[in-house]
Amino acid sequence: MSNENKGEQKDSLVRGLTNRHIQLIALGGAIGTGLFLGIGPAAVLAGPSVILGYALAGIIAFFIMRQLGEMVVQEPVSGSFSYFAYKYWGSFPGFASGWNYWILYILVSMAELTAIGHYVHFWWPEIPLWVSSLFFFIVINALNLASVKVYGETEFWFSIIKVVAIVAMIVFGIYLLISGTGGEKASISNLWNDGGFFPKGFFNKDGNGYSGLFSAMAMIMFSFGGLELIGITAAEAKNPEKTIPKATNQVIYRILIFYVGALVILFSLSPWREITEGTSPFVMVFQNLNGLKLTIFGKVIQFNVLIANVLNLIVLTAALSVYNSSVYSNSRMLFGLAQQGNAPKFLTKLNKSSVPTNAILVSSCFAGICIIINKLVPEKAFEYLMALVVSTLIINWLMICYTHLKFKKQNIKSGVDLKFPSIFYPVSNYICIAFLLLILVLMSITGMEIQVILIPIWLAFLFLMYRLYKPKSS
Repeated sequence: MSNENKGEQKDSLVRGLTNRHIQLIALGGAIGTGLFLGIGPAAVLAGPSVILGYALAGIIAFFIMRQLGEMVVQEPVSGSFSYFAYKYWGSFPGFASGWNYWILYILVSMAELTAIGHYVHFWWPEIPLWVSSLFFFIVINALNLASVKVYGETEFWFSIIKVVAIVAMIVFGIYLLISGTGGEKASISNLWNDGGFFPKGFFNKDGNGYSGLFSAMAMIMFSFGGLELIGITAAEAKNPEKTIPKATNQVIYRILIFYVGALVILFSLSPWREITEGTSPFVMVFQNLNGLKLTIFGKVIQFNVLIANVLNLIVLTAALSVYNSSVYSNSRMLFGLAQQGNAPKFLTKLNKSSVPTNAILVSSCFAGICIIINKLVPEKAFEYLMALVVSTLIINWLMICYTHLKFKKQNIKSGVDLKFPSIFYPVSNYICIAFLLLILVLMSITGMEIQVILIPIWLAFLFLMYRLYKPKSS
């Protein structure tokens, strides 16, 4: 019997993520480089109404989180939504869901590794891009190979830095507004005094293409990519029945505070027309305080220089956080796929710390391709690869919503007492699916048609791989 227990332990993940790890992993998932750097293009398209857009997209993201949350609390297993698609929908949906998510975060890993190199360039331009990427590639993968607790602890502190940064920006922005030191243009009336709250309407065609709130919704929605990470942690959470619901329910408050709250302050500090696609409102607002000087350790420092350095540290932390979580989630997804029979069995191998070693190494080999790209290929070539990120993210969300419908129907029919029921089932599922399909329509007419076309092509490729692989695994 002891030998059986040893065998079971060897094949299972260890629940090493505590409540504080889960809470900060969920919190950090809501704060990425999209918040600090990605708001500019959406703000140009929609003006102040982008605030409403983030609130609406946040509600949709929350509904999806609750649907995923119900499933993982009921069955906290490795593979997350791939496992549920496999069990409640079918073999191919399980295969497609898992491999789609895996390639999504391989591409995200490649993008973040590239971004990390650029952020390091800010301080040390003499260091080649590929050297910085390689250094952090080795460090983050080594941390993940150590134990799940090391991953959780690393992500905990990365998230702390991001949270403190955004809260400090909000508090400082409020101070600038109240004290009157934010400049002549700083006023809450900036939200409506230049063309109203919807200065570009909802969806308008002008000389530069489409503008308005609807045209910005695709960009806004993608800012919430990564929230589903909480579902991956369920198999290694110490008390998933308590920690997962708590973390999931707090998502909506975090979105309201970190996105909506921050944007209200930022649009108040500066007229929306001064925002450009290539700038972050965070950077722009604080750089406008050029005359302010600070004395630190007897040395006089220009405020805007200090802010530029601090912001670079924050976005570097955000990129490292995303890459760290990508390494973690991809390895657990591969582990889950291998358990289902939808990936090679050698990927289920665990080390002494119950970390899926082979799954991490295989994922890192693919993500590491970006280091070669950064060394040999012009950056423009990388953009074509990244177009698939948008497509895979939409597929992932749609599959979660539809899988939950299947999960709920079967459990209700079986009379199962569900521990963490989703909100407004099944209406919220249909709302989310309709919203995501609307996003696809908007993408197809606002210059993102390549990403939409890639979806059926990518699904066809996954089906071909499924047909080629399954006979070998059966």
